[in-house]
Amino acid sequence: MRRFLFLISILITSFTSQAQELNCTVTIDAVQTGQPNLQVFRTLEQQILEYINNTIWTNKDFKNQERIDCNMSIIISQYDSNFFSATIQIQASRPIFDSTYGSPIYNYNDRQFSFNYNEFEPLNFNINNFDSNLIFVIAFHVYTIIGLDADTYELNGGEEYFDIAKQIVNTAASSSFSGWRSTDGTQSRYRYNDALVSQVYKEFHSAMYEYHRMGLDLMTKNQSDAKKNIALAISKLKSINDRRPNSFLLRTFFDAKADEIQDIFSGGPSVDITTLINNLNRMAPTKRSNWNKIKY
Repeated sequence: MRRFLFLISILITSFTSQAQELNCTVTIDAVQTGQPNLQVFRTLEQQILEYINNTIWTNKDFKNQERIDCNMSIIISQYDSNFFSATIQIQASRPIFDSTYGSPIYNYNDRQFSFNYNEFEPLNFNINNFDSNLIFVIAFHVYTIIGLDADTYELNGGEEYFDIAKQIVNTAASSSFSGWRSTDGTQSRYRYNDALVSQVYKEFHSAMYEYHRMGLDLMTKNQSDAKKNIALAISKLKSINDRRPNSFLLRTFFDAKADEIQDIFSGGPSVDITTLINNLNRMAPTKRSNWNKIKY
């Protein structure tokens, strides 16, 4: 297989002894193009898969069992020569202590995704030089996933990775591709990253830490305390909603977490959920069907 270079000036160090951070699956659906069986789609799928899983993205030592499970599903709607129009759905999960359960931490449907690609071309990344929207979009989501995962283990643990994603946004903003600028709508990569690095949304990071580390990770030891801590973590998000109603950051959070929250508070030890339900209905009214199913 081809050897893929990873060039990133701010992480120049030797990582040869470390395990990769991600355990990612990649699927490409090209039915909408009318040519779904073309070899180029299978080649692209394999190259992206190997690029994500074989690249060492950080200077942290990830044990094999600590690799972050994620999935990238690419739906190609148009293919013309070497130009692709598509969407990419990214999902990632984080293992919970003393269990086989993976808690979803990221569920992002990126609709601003088009790129140029020639079959078998090397997938090279240089954070200071934009030459491939395909690679920049993938790198952006990879660092966002790593940052969100780190946030769940340590308070503000993802900050350095969100800053790298911000540098990716800044470099890509000079391109003609959508999703990288403040003018590209309210559901763009720019908007999502801007929220992650902004003090306006600072409670999000403490909520992520407390929800997972003080909540889900304690579930096998004390379900009642764990559920109370999860409810308190969710309540922290209300301050964000009061300042920025219907923010893209919170919508993406509840896209990932709605089913899980419903399950957590629909069984096990009973805790007071009156305030929780009120907060959920205010912050995520589109998930009301989930909240209505929370019963004791």
